[in-house]
Amino acid sequence: MFTSKAKITAIGSYVPERKLTNNDLEALVETNDEWIVQRTGIKERRIAHEEEFTSDLAYKAVRNLMERYDQSVDDVDLIIVCTMTPDFKTPSVASALQAKLGIKNTGAFDLNTACSGFTYGLYVANGMITSGLNKKVLVVGAETLSRITDYTDRATCILFGDGAGAVLLEYTEQQPSFISSHIGSVGEGGNKLYCTNLANKMNGEDLIDSRKFVQNGQAVYKWAVTTVPKGMQTVLQNASTDLKDVDWFIPHSANLRMIESICAKSDFPIERTLYSLVDNGNTSAASIPLALDKGVRDGKVKFGDKILLYGFGGGLAHAGVLINWTAE
Repeated sequence: MFTSKAKITAIGSYVPERKLTNNDLEALVETNDEWIVQRTGIKERRIAHEEEFTSDLAYKAVRNLMERYDQSVDDVDLIIVCTMTPDFKTPSVASALQAKLGIKNTGAFDLNTACSGFTYGLYVANGMITSGLNKKVLVVGAETLSRITDYTDRATCILFGDGAGAVLLEYTEQQPSFISSHIGSVGEGGNKLYCTNLANKMNGEDLIDSRKFVQNGQAVYKWAVTTVPKGMQTVLQNASTDLKDVDWFIPHSANLRMIESICAKSDFPIERTLYSLVDNGNTSAASIPLALDKGVRDGKVKFGDKILLYGFGGGLAHAGVLINWTAE
C-alpha cells in the first residue's frame, strides 16, 4: 500500500433551519415520538426549504469551513461532491459548487454511492493527491433527501433529513491523515435500497417506480451488521493496528439500533462512537461529516486522534477509512 500524501486541513458543515420533529410526523402518518426513538434513535431532522437545493447546502458547508479555519479555496484543483440527490441530472452539483465559490481552475464531479459516498470520496481524494494528480481537494457530502422521501410511507419518512459536510484535503510531505482503507460493493442487493430513475427493473425484479426512496429495512439491517464489522477489521488489518487503538468510530448514521449492533459485534464501546442522527436523521452521504464536525465542535475529536470512518448503504456499497485527525 502506498504512503498517503494527503492531509485534512479543515472541516465545515451546514443543516437547513427548518426542523421536522417526531411530533410533526404524527400529523402525516400513523406514528409517534416514542415509537420512532425506540426503533431509530432519531428525534428530529432538518428539511431544506423549497428554493434550497443540494448545491446550496454544499456551498454553505464550504463557507463554514472557510470561515472557521480562515481558509481560501481559490487554489482548489478538484471538487468532489458525494450525493444521491443532485440538483439536476446534469450539470453536476460539483460544477454548480465551483460556480458558487468562483474557483477558476478546478476539476469537478459528483460521486454517487449513496450513504457510503463520503468515505468513497475521501478514498478517491486521497488517491488523487497521493498520486500527484492534485494538490488541494474539496470533498463534500451533501443531500436533500426530503425531495425523494415518500411522506406517506411510515417506514421510511421517519428516517431521512437534509444536510451537508465538507473537508479540505491538501498535499503534504509530513503528517498525512490517511492510514488505511477498504471498499466494497454487493450489487446483487441493490434492489433492497433504491430510488428509480430511467429503469424500473433490477436483477429481473420489478421495482416501485415512484421516484421516491424505497428500502427493505430488515434486509439492509442484516447486511450492514454483518458487512461493516468485517470491513472494519479489514481496514485495521491493512493498517497493522487494532480496534483498541482507535479513538473514535464514526459509522454512517442510518439508525441508532444498527450502530449499537455494529458496535456490539465489533466489541467497540458506543461511548466512543459518534453519530449525527439524533438531531439530523439519516442524511446519507452527509451523515459522517456532520458527525465528525459535531465531534470537532464539541471538543471530543482532537488533533492526532485516530478515527475509523465507515459508510454503507445503497449499492449495496460500503467503504471504510482510518485517519489521523490533522485539522487544527
